[in-house]
Amino acid sequence: MRRIPRFVPAPAAMATGPWASSCPMNTPTPQNRLRITEIFLSLQGEANAAGWPTVFVRLTGCPLRCQYCDTAYAFHGGQWWEIDDILAEVARHGVRHVCVTGGEPLAQKRCLDLLRRLCDAGYDVSLETSGALDIAGVDPRVSRVVDLKTPGSAEMARNRLENLPLLTARDQVKFVLCGRADYEWARDMVAEHGLAARCDVLFSPSKGQLEARDLADWIVADRLPVRFQMQLHKILWNDEPGR
Repeated sequence: MRRIPRFVPAPAAMATGPWASSCPMNTPTPQNRLRITEIFLSLQGEANAAGWPTVFVRLTGCPLRCQYCDTAYAFHGGQWWEIDDILAEVARHGVRHVCVTGGEPLAQKRCLDLLRRLCDAGYDVSLETSGALDIAGVDPRVSRVVDLKTPGSAEMARNRLENLPLLTARDQVKFVLCGRADYEWARDMVAEHGLAARCDVLFSPSKGQLEARDLADWIVADRLPVRFQMQLHKILWNDEPGR
């Protein structure tokens, strides 16, 4: 989800001495660094932790191109951060909840190390993932919020359905719905895969494409075992830059 885009520059550690111009010290290695678009503090706007002050760690890059994406600025760019420096920046904000998001965070293999380190540090950690990549390696202490892509997203073919049997009561499945056809598809997926028996299931209207009241009426009429949700940050700030 998109919240308070406030870029925090990566810490720089430079060498001193006669070789300083050509040899930076503490250069992150591929084993301990991630490309980060931003780290910021806001309210969690969706899923089970909605409303909690949360530090968001937004990783750069995504292999998907959903037509309603509101974080396309995270597709490219970013800066390399050492995992130790990410942990230090998260600690500086002084809250318990941390959300690792993107882009698609699992597109960077070292994301798994970051998640484990955050859990080891005692944070309540969630992961927002597209559902297109394997979630099996994610630390079981993490709450995995898996976004199943609907036909209206233009990326339904990227769904990795092998993830569904891996879901536990700590996880959540999210559907962002663009219209009635998406709703019916999602309703059938919930039934076919027994998702409500595995974890919480969240139905959200895509802003500007589906009226929230219509979705609410459909859920009630069908008595679906799902939670209706709207993105809190969009209600509060209407996607205002910097909020």
